[in-house]
Amino acid sequence: MVHVVVVGAGLGGLRTVEFLRAAGFSGRISLVGDEAHEPYDRPPLSKQILAGTWPEERAALHRGELADLGVTVHLGRSAIGLDGDAVELDDGSQLRYDTLVVATGVRPRRLPGQPDHPELHVLRTLEDCRALRGSISRARSLLVVGAGFIGAEVAATARVAGLEVTMLEALPVPFARVLGEQMGLLCARLQTDNGVTVRCGVRLVDFVVDDGGGIAALLADGSVVAADCGVVGVGTVIDCGWLAGLGVSTEGGLLCDTTGLVEGTGNVYGVGDIAAWRHPTYGDRLRIEHWTSATEQAAVVAQHVAGAEVTRLADAVPYFWSDQYGLTLQLIGRCDLATSVELLHDPGMIKGTVAGYFADGALVAVLAFHAPRLLNRYRRLVAAGASEQEVRSAATELASR
Repeated sequence: MVHVVVVGAGLGGLRTVEFLRAAGFSGRISLVGDEAHEPYDRPPLSKQILAGTWPEERAALHRGELADLGVTVHLGRSAIGLDGDAVELDDGSQLRYDTLVVATGVRPRRLPGQPDHPELHVLRTLEDCRALRGSISRARSLLVVGAGFIGAEVAATARVAGLEVTMLEALPVPFARVLGEQMGLLCARLQTDNGVTVRCGVRLVDFVVDDGGGIAALLADGSVVAADCGVVGVGTVIDCGWLAGLGVSTEGGLLCDTTGLVEGTGNVYGVGDIAAWRHPTYGDRLRIEHWTSATEQAAVVAQHVAGAEVTRLADAVPYFWSDQYGLTLQLIGRCDLATSVELLHDPGMIKGTVAGYFADGALVAVLAFHAPRLLNRYRRLVAAGASEQEVRSAATELASR
């Protein structure tokens, strides 16, 4: 029987297994995950699970027994290499495959010289969340290094819990590279309006341990920022070293075509954060670390492997959200393509603000601050690459309702 081995038991890996069975695939499936836990959802780790408002079981991704999917599960096992058409695991065993699906995701980037300290954390796994939650429960103050979405969500969770929070960002404006300066400033304001001290354009030189057992950051200007605990959220890195046996370039992730097939192979697919899929419209390849993208890619790969009709192309219009202070930030499209940003709805406060991102006069992305009804109206316009005139007309019509 045909054997599909899926390496990575997160969202992308589990959904691939589920979609394979839904598409009628009846062959053998093996699922490998380096954590001992059954597949769980990661977004709650910086919010509900970290805050303790959800039990950990609520983050489970599969509502039922994995055995019901007819899958052989290898949890707590890491893939360390490839030997021909076999995955080598860290317990010395091998899994021979006819098709390999790589869904191993990414890991948090660490700063040079970042110490291993019980009160200094990164956040990617359930174990990371447990450790950070323990520190927050004992702390009165938190240091957040990096003003990305992980840092912003952890800061929000800590502020709601009553901690004093200081956020350090190397860029002059948070999110400037992702959302542009105008919207980056609005994201920073969301933090400061809720009591976070945001310091931008600062360079962290080193970490030091204070006398009370907490953590402190030494900055390039000579100042020191101390807190009871800290979290580093400065992006992610991919780990493709175990895939060297494929004989393809893995710099920047696994380079895939529009079906997820790793280019230069005939039976290896990439799903989720590790995979750089060729965009069906623009032709470029970009790793998109979004929840919805991993799900869409898993569906396409599963249908392709099962020989079923591929019903859609993944990542044509990426979608992302972030929950902070009771507001949901939602982004559709690709801000990285934009050459200009225009406010489409400006209510004079953060809630309800909507911005459009344009490239050569065409709409390529829309960002909304807790305005889901408006965002849904723009989704079609982003997919169609609507002109600025069409978008302004739509904005005027929506504002009048």
